[in-house]
Amino acid sequence: MDMFLKFLTAAIVSATPLLFATLGEIISERAGCLNLGVEGMMWMGAFAGFYAGLRTGSVVLSLVAAFGVAALCAAIYAFLTISLRANQNVTGLTLTTFGIGLSLVLGNAMTQANGGTPSLPTAFTDKLAALSHLLPAGAAAQQSSIVQFLLSFYPLTLAAIVLCIAAAVFYKKTRTGLAIRATGENPAAADAAGVNVSVSKYLSVILGGGICGVGGAFMSLIVANGLWNPSGIVGGVGWIAVALVIFVRWKPLLAVGGALVFGAFQTMRYFIPNAVLALPVAFYQMLPFLLTLVVLVATSVRKKSQTGEPGAIGVNYFREER
Repeated sequence: MDMFLKFLTAAIVSATPLLFATLGEIISERAGCLNLGVEGMMWMGAFAGFYAGLRTGSVVLSLVAAFGVAALCAAIYAFLTISLRANQNVTGLTLTTFGIGLSLVLGNAMTQANGGTPSLPTAFTDKLAALSHLLPAGAAAQQSSIVQFLLSFYPLTLAAIVLCIAAAVFYKKTRTGLAIRATGENPAAADAAGVNVSVSKYLSVILGGGICGVGGAFMSLIVANGLWNPSGIVGGVGWIAVALVIFVRWKPLLAVGGALVFGAFQTMRYFIPNAVLALPVAFYQMLPFLLTLVVLVATSVRKKSQTGEPGAIGVNYFREER
């Protein structure tokens, strides 16, 4: 039981940034905007969150910076695809290239200015750590395994789950949520019903991008243990999130379980002894991407009506053509 709970804890940590990224992309795609720039926005959020934390020492400002910079990148995508009606696929891929490149350039400049690999103070990372850090020293060790597991949750993990629940309620129970869903399904019909299609798309893309940035900040602040290590920060999580959106059928609540499954695959190699299954590390690193490929192939053979995909996703709306 102890080993299982440790495995589940590690899976949840790996799943958290993926959950943020998946939710952000769901919000964008629900409005009909296929933003393939998730990886780039996560990289920008990772750098902005780390740099703000390094300079200010404030957790709040760090997360705000990550959200704001990624949202700004998403706003650029929104302007190009919604106002100028540029191709969404090409623009998203360009955003990924731009975000990764710019964050690496700025990260190298930060490293040179610091005289070595930058690291955040222990006091800063403790504020983002699991809930067990709130207890007096040694108190957590006296609790049962189940209690220790519950105390191992990160506040940002709980925030991601709450956001998924809120998003599910928003899309199903509110007029604005239904209007955004209508925009993603049939923007011409939504426009005729009085919905401001452009505003719905802009707000969805910008909000979704900001949430993706928080996922990137989680990776640089927590997964990377407060060290700026470009080779081990985002690492393709944004691409997995794009496939996970399809896997969970654009439903925020299902994203929680889907992210946990992918997180389990990402951490599996640390809990399978070589004496039981001696496989190279590269095989375990490949598993999440192999699962991503399986999801995409399985979805491609299903009818569009069975996948839950928004009807007008990836299609630019030109009001004069309705």
